[in-house]
Amino acid sequence: MKLAIMTGVVALLLLALIFELLRRRQLREKYAVLWLVVGLVTLPLGFYPGSLDNVSNWVGVHNGASLVLFLAVVFLLIVCIHLSWEASRLEDETRALAEEVALIRAELRDVKEQQAESRATEGAENGAPTAAPNGAPAGATNGHPVPIVAQRDGKAVVGER
Repeated sequence: MKLAIMTGVVALLLLALIFELLRRRQLREKYAVLWLVVGLVTLPLGFYPGSLDNVSNWVGVHNGASLVLFLAVVFLLIVCIHLSWEASRLEDETRALAEEVALIRAELRDVKEQQAESRATEGAENGAPTAAPNGAPAGATNGHPVPIVAQRDGKAVVGER
């Protein structure tokens, strides 16, 4: 009987934790639904332990604990597969964004080089010194080196000068 009460209390704490994480916006709704279902299924099984034996007999499993362990393993495998899928999707998205940023930096570098060249030619025509803007060395932006973008196997690669 103590195990049944402890299971019910843990289910209530789980539900309270999920609602608190949702309230603080630290857990997204699509993940919270999954954990709320787990808490809501665990809650009656904790306070009415005989119901677990009824469900296990109905399914054809000898022991209610075996059914719970089996379902827990299946649930954890599904969660792991889902998280692996999310991680793969985010990795692809991050790679695409990094490539896009590298291409934008290369384009910005080219524009700044063109501006520096046009200023240098204007300055040479007017007799002004041909230093880069803000006294920065050639090829630098605000004193920071500009990354060089190269294409390797169809992917942008960023490196320092």
